[in-house]
Amino acid sequence: MNDALSIARDLVRCPSVTPVDAGALGVLESILKANGFETHRVTFGEPGTSDIDNLYARIGTEAPHITFAGHTDVVPPGDESAWTHGAFAGEVKDGFLYGRGAVDMKGGIACSAAAVLQYLAENGGRPKGSISFLITGDEEDISVNGTIKLLQWVAARGEKFDHCVLGEPSNVEVLGDCIKVGRRGSQSGTLYVEGVQGHVAYPHRAANPVPDISRLIVALSDEPLDHGSAQFQASNLEFTSVDVGNAASNVIPGQARAKFNIRFNDHHTQATLRELVEARLQKAAGNRIKARIVWEPSNANVFVTKPGPFTDLAVAAIEEVTGRKPELSTSGGTSDARFIANYCPVIEFGLVGQTMHQIDERTPVSDLEKLTRIYRGVLDRYFA
Repeated sequence: MNDALSIARDLVRCPSVTPVDAGALGVLESILKANGFETHRVTFGEPGTSDIDNLYARIGTEAPHITFAGHTDVVPPGDESAWTHGAFAGEVKDGFLYGRGAVDMKGGIACSAAAVLQYLAENGGRPKGSISFLITGDEEDISVNGTIKLLQWVAARGEKFDHCVLGEPSNVEVLGDCIKVGRRGSQSGTLYVEGVQGHVAYPHRAANPVPDISRLIVALSDEPLDHGSAQFQASNLEFTSVDVGNAASNVIPGQARAKFNIRFNDHHTQATLRELVEARLQKAAGNRIKARIVWEPSNANVFVTKPGPFTDLAVAAIEEVTGRKPELSTSGGTSDARFIANYCPVIEFGLVGQTMHQIDERTPVSDLEKLTRIYRGVLDRYFA
């Protein structure tokens, strides 16, 4: 059966916890190949990471070319005994499909596949252009051997995408309330403050880094990085841990460190953001406090797909099915859209994300049906 529920159940029944595929890509590949798609299974790896299997499938050779992107890997189920229904059983109960990945995001992939197959069946088996699927098994982890490399592989073949729909669970409360058209960038680092270790009874012989790092944390946290932009909320710097590695209460530590993460908007690049934070640190530390920042590598850059014909047709398809005009949002964390945005305009629209990563992750079957109709509406308008 090629309806969204049947495809979703088959995908959920594959325990594809990153980096294990467990047959999930094969489920999708066999369906697409049977319906005329040229399919490619491509494995990427690099030292120190797990090899990741990916799927690229395309039908048609002409423009315009729309791709549906997503990931079949899922987060671990946690305590499986706590699930009302088996985490990988794909059970339907009281109108809900239960299982890890039902929302994030095997359900969305199933809807896009079902919509494409419906479109092809009613249009002579070929699109008026090209349709492809860009599916990875590496989104829920470090994201180095998945979409980013699959995009490079496709580009090396001389293929180009015109637009992309990423089926991440973008909706907040109900289907149709939100399209993600951008994401803030993410940059992490660790603040180090050097002191001199010594006995607490003789503080004049030591230099305590704890009060100093406290002052610097306040200085870096209090002053806003910006006040937002036309498409984005304000950037924010958040300290997430403070540590001195000291188990003794009678020893002044020799070093203190604090981890932080910054979510930044389009006022900044990674380079200009680092320069801004470093300048503020130098000002706050002065000539007395010995402080430095060690920045972590980041592939999470800011991006935005600005309103235009593509977002308009997506909004129209959503409104037709749900009766709601979705907000064009740039809130939330990162996704593989940050990679896709370097190749073509991309929007994120999938199921409602309330139960993603939770025990008893589930989606209403009616939402699977509606999302399929929305994707079908996107295709009808795209190739009109």
